[in-house]
Amino acid sequence: MRDVMTICCYCGCGCGLYLHVENERVVGVVPSRHHPVSQNNLCVKGWHIHEFIHHPDRLTGPLVRKKGHLVPATWDEALDRTADGLRRCGEKHGPDAVGVLASAKCTNEENYLLQKFTRAVLGTNNIDHCARL
Repeated sequence: MRDVMTICCYCGCGCGLYLHVENERVVGVVPSRHHPVSQNNLCVKGWHIHEFIHHPDRLTGPLVRKKGHLVPATWDEALDRTADGLRRCGEKHGPDAVGVLASAKCTNEENYLLQKFTRAVLGTNNIDHCARL
C-alpha cells in the first residue's frame, strides 16, 4: 500500500490528507499530520472522501439529453451545447434570465473567474454562493 498526498475536494478549506492506495484503488484516508490547514484533523466528509471514487453511480464523463434520455457525450459536444443554450436563453429572455451558483468546493481563484464570467460574458449579476445558504 502507498500513500498519496492530496487536498480534500469537499469544500474550499483545503485540508491536507493522504489517500491509501492499494492495487491502484483508493481504499482509505488519513489526515496530514503537518498540513497547515487541517493539522491532523478531518471533518466527517474528509474521513469518507475515498468512498465516492470507485462508486458505481459516479459520473465519469458528460451526459447530454437526446430524445428525452441522457446519453454519454464528448466534452466538446457537452460544452458546445451548454454554450449554445446559454446564448439562446440570453438572446430570447435577456441576460438576467440566467443565474450562476458558485461553490465552496472551488478555490477562491475559481470562484473569482466564475463571477467574472457571469458578469462579463453572460452580462448578469445573478451569481450566488452555496455557502451563503
